[in-house]
Order: sequence, then structure tokens, then C-alpha cells
Amino acid sequence: MQRLVILSLLLLASCAQDNTDDTMERARALAQEYLIIDGHIDVPYRMTRYTEDISQETFGGDFDYPRAVAGGLNAPFMSIYIPSARQDVPESAQSLADSLINMVEGFVAHAPNKFAIATQSSDLAEHKAAGLISLPMGMENGAPIQSVADLEHYYARGIRYITLTHGRDNQLCDSSYDSTRTWGGLSPLGEEIVDHMNRLGIIIDISHLTDSTISQILRRSSAPVLASHSSARHFTPGWERNLSDELIRAMAAKDGVIMINYGSSFVRGEYLEPGRALAAAIETHLEENNIAPDSEEGVRYRESQRKSNPLGTLQEVVDHIDHVVELVGIDHVGIGSDFDGVTALPKDLEDASTYPSLVAELLHRGYSDEDIGKILGGNALRVWQAVEDQAASYAAPRMASETNAGT
Repeated sequence: MQRLVILSLLLLASCAQDNTDDTMERARALAQEYLIIDGHIDVPYRMTRYTEDISQETFGGDFDYPRAVAGGLNAPFMSIYIPSARQDVPESAQSLADSLINMVEGFVAHAPNKFAIATQSSDLAEHKAAGLISLPMGMENGAPIQSVADLEHYYARGIRYITLTHGRDNQLCDSSYDSTRTWGGLSPLGEEIVDHMNRLGIIIDISHLTDSTISQILRRSSAPVLASHSSARHFTPGWERNLSDELIRAMAAKDGVIMINYGSSFVRGEYLEPGRALAAAIETHLEENNIAPDSEEGVRYRESQRKSNPLGTLQEVVDHIDHVVELVGIDHVGIGSDFDGVTALPKDLEDASTYPSLVAELLHRGYSDEDIGKILGGNALRVWQAVEDQAASYAAPRMASETNAGT
């Protein structure tokens, strides 16, 4: 009798393992089949601290070409990140922005058989078909935008979304990380820039903004918006950096998308302090041992500590997706990992090779293939296309007027 029980338990365990293996195999296939758009990856700024060849395997950070290919990642938005310390001198912010754009262009020039710049939504499918990883660009912190002319300059350089501010209030609007509330939302220049972003076809990114700023943008913008790397405040009560249920509903009513951030502090409020402690412990070790943070030894140490001390779980990240879907439906959620931009990440979501693990968990929770395709990239692509369409609708009357004037 005891032997029969043991055999039954072994059989059940074997079946469970087979099911797990089948699910993971299917998840890998879906990750390769569907377009995966990640709303925010901080590769360019990472490269200012320690340069590596991302067309090959790297030891630093969370993203390189081999890991992206393994994960099925097709379109990581390269973050053109401007630290708040730069915004007090506009020329400094602009110089950094242009140098980071130059860097992304350099990734492509160095490996044109692996990467391609994407400046329109249709590029993504074309690049995928050609076996290339698209590199669309989003500017994180609108500090370089001092005028409409500046906005047009960065559009011409390939910027396709702008996170209007970052860690402090700037000339455009208020930041969720700043208690000053300089403008009570958008500044007069910010209002002008939002309007012109609609006309040009630049996506408005509402991550990092105060609630009042987001509400004003949603009332003002004629096109849908993205939250390129934010999560649900439901799981981090009181933390304005994540979006409230009210704002998620309002954004969805404008056909927008929230792209869930993997960063541990975004996933659960209780991970905020351990994440800070991990970052502080890394810095203390480097300082006490006289190791330069930007040296190979320093980067290797930092990465070893990050990867060996995950905070949170994959399941908790998918809880955010579930929450948004329950709140506003499947059409308004995507992925914005914040790879290379955060210290602590959840277990099983440590780098760009792990998108199939996310897909496997979605399959376990009963999401259909079609739904998974929307989460991975279909929803974000729809927003980009809608922003382009809105810009085209502005351009059509202007072109007609110019044509009539010439007759």
C-alpha cells in the first residue's frame, strides 16, 4: 500500500513537471512570436558609467543583444535620461541628451546586423521580420526642452516619447518626487509643449509626474498617453510615483497604457527600504575597499550583489497586470521593466532574457495568447500608432492650406 502511495506521488510530481515544462516551452514560443515592446530601458546612461559592447554578452546591467534575443525582446525604448542635476543649466541638459542620442546611433552603426533605430511604429514589425532589434528612443526628463524649437530638434533626432520631468519640478511641470509643486501641474510652457507634442507625433509619458499634472495632461491631450515605466499604487499606498486607480481609469478612458515597472520598490511598498539598503551597502563596500564604482571591479561587484539579492517575485509583478486588467481591461497594460535603471529587481525577472518567465506566469493565470500579445507589445503599439494618426490629422489641413495657397 505504502509503495502504491509513493508511486502515485511520483507520478503526480512527474505530471506537474511535464505541465510546467510544456508551459515554459509554449511561453518561449509566444515570446518569440509576438512583438515585445519594453517601455523603458536605461542602457545609454548605464554606458556613460562603464562602457561595454552591448552587441555581445556583457557582465554589467540587465540588457545586451544575446539576452534580448533569448528573451524575445524586439523593441526596447532606449531612455535618453537627463538627471535632475543637469536641468538648472539647459545647455548641459541639451548636450547630454544629444550625446546619448549619438550613443544609440552608435549602437546601430557598430552592429547594423543586430540593431536599427525606430522612428515610426511601422518600423517595429519590419525590423522584427528582418531579424533586427528596434531601438526607439524616449527622453526621460524634458529638461532640454526650453522651446517648441527644441522639441522639434529632438523629434528630428528620433525622440518619440518624452517623460516631462524626473526627480524635481522643471520648466514644464511638477515631479512626483518633489514636494515643491512649483506649477500646481503643468507650467505655461508645459501646456504649449503638450499641445505641440500632439502635433508632431511625440507620445506624452506621464511617469514621474504628480497626480495634478497627469490629470491636466489627460484633459488637454488630444492623443492617448503612456506611463512608460510605472506600476499600480494599489500595491504601494501613498507613493505618488505609481498610478492611482483613479488615474489608471482616466488614462484608460483616453485609450492610454500603463507599462508595469519591474523595480522592486514599484512592486511592493515594503521593498523600498530594503532596496535602498542594498544600494547603500554596495556603495559602502566600494568606498571602504577603495574600488571606483565605474571600474570593471566596481561594476562586477555591484552586479553580483544585485543579482544575488533579488527583492520580490515574478508573481507580484503579474499581480499589477491582473489589477490593471480587472480595473480597466486588457487593452491598457504593458511592460516597462526599467532594466538598467533600478538597483533591485524581483526573482526570475533579473534581465532581458526573462520575458518568457513573465509569459509563463500569464499562461498559468489563464491569459489567452491574444491577451498576452497585447500585454507584450500590442497595446503600446496601438498608442504609438494613435499618436502618429493624431499628428497626421493636424498635418492634413495644414498641407491642404499650403497647397491651396500655391494655386
